[in-house]
Amino acid sequence: MTSTRRTRGRPRDPEADDAIMKAALELFVERGLEGANVEQIAKRAGVAKVTVYRRWSSKEELLTQAIEQARTLAPENDIWAGADAAAQPVDERLMDSWAHTLGDARFRAILAQLIGSSVTQPSLLATYREQYIQPRRRLIHTALERARRDGLLAEDADLDTVIDMVVGAAMYRMLIDPDEPADPTATRQYLEAVLHQADRLLRHPDMPHRQEDRQEEGQDPA
Repeated sequence: MTSTRRTRGRPRDPEADDAIMKAALELFVERGLEGANVEQIAKRAGVAKVTVYRRWSSKEELLTQAIEQARTLAPENDIWAGADAAAQPVDERLMDSWAHTLGDARFRAILAQLIGSSVTQPSLLATYREQYIQPRRRLIHTALERARRDGLLAEDADLDTVIDMVVGAAMYRMLIDPDEPADPTATRQYLEAVLHQADRLLRHPDMPHRQEDRQEEGQDPA
């Protein structure tokens, strides 16, 4: 016989959750991981410390969820599960999500702190990588593997290297290039160019180029 466990106390308040995550991100950007302690987060959010601890087991877990909440999310599991490499490199919903996220000045500041804290306090980046980065990477890799099995990608295409190239290019544009504006439109144009080149590297040599490739090369698009 299965017993039903009763939940004690009041149900979680979504407004309190949002206030706590907002305060955590603000302090993280302003003061880094060390300065974003639970006491200061609770004070800024206007809640008791115990309220924070009831919801998250550590500040790393809290910040990881807060960082993900700050993204413009798309249903990536469903999109990559049905990805068609013969079509455009990525779904329009993913492109919109990526462009708004990577073109957001606030998210750039969050990412800079996330990477900067990895040397002295690697626990946050490790948690974020385990919970969010690696699952996404596995989804992308699985979609590309499926395309390769279907003969749509070159057999010797190094999928991991190409994924690193795309991610690395996006991060360089966000963090290293001081002249690149934090603008979703400009970010989208750059991402489209990067993904276009990655698609050309991955494509099976016998696969016909898409129309824009033929136009670039001066060939008849008909």
